[in-house]
Amino acid sequence: MVDATISRDTLIELRKLVKGSDSIELKLTLPQHAYRLAAKALGFDPLACQIRQVFFFDTPALDLNAAGVVARARRVQGREHDSVVKLRPVVPSDLPAELRASNDFVVEVDALPGGYVCSASMKGRLRTDAVLASVNGEQPLRKLFNKAQRAFFAEHAPEGIELDGLSVLGPIFVLKAKLQPPELGRRLVAEMWLYPDGSRLVELSTK
Repeated sequence: MVDATISRDTLIELRKLVKGSDSIELKLTLPQHAYRLAAKALGFDPLACQIRQVFFFDTPALDLNAAGVVARARRVQGREHDSVVKLRPVVPSDLPAELRASNDFVVEVDALPGGYVCSASMKGRLRTDAVLASVNGEQPLRKLFNKAQRAFFAEHAPEGIELDGLSVLGPIFVLKAKLQPPELGRRLVAEMWLYPDGSRLVELSTK
C-alpha cells in the first residue's frame, strides 16, 4: 500500500513549484492485477489506441539517469515524431529567463500518490524518417536533437558524456488512449508501456 499522505511542509513546497511551472500533471500507476478491471471501467480499447515507439539514450551504466538527465526520441503513429532532453528535479525560479522564454522549453510538475517531481524539458520536432535513421546507425544520434537541445544536454550531462557516445535503449511500445469518463468530468490519458522484457506498465494521467 502506497502512503499518499503529504506533510504540510511538503505541500507548501509543492505549491511553490506549481506556481513557477507551466503545467501540473497528476499521474497514477495501476497495479498489474487491476489492468483488466480498469480497462473495462474506463472503456480502454487497445485497438483504438495511438501507437508510439520510444527510444531512450544513455550509457550502459545509466549515468544520465543517475544525473537526472533524460534523452529520448519518439515515433508517433499519424503525427510528426519528436525528441526531448529533460532534467529533473529542477526549481523553476533557478532556471535562466532565456530558457523559460522558449516555446520549446516546458517546466512541469508530475504529482503522484505520496510524492512529486518538477522537471524541465527542451523539446524538438523530427522528420518521420529521422529516428530510425539514427537508431539504425545511419546518422549520428546528435542529429535527433536541435541546437538548443544539444546545449541543454551539454550543460547538465555528466562530464565526458556526449550524445553520439550513448547506447540505444528500447524500443518501448506505448499504447495511448484519451478517455473522458462522465463521472470525472475531465479528460484522462491512459498509456500502456510494453517493455522489451515482456513486462507492462499502465499509467493514468490528467493535466
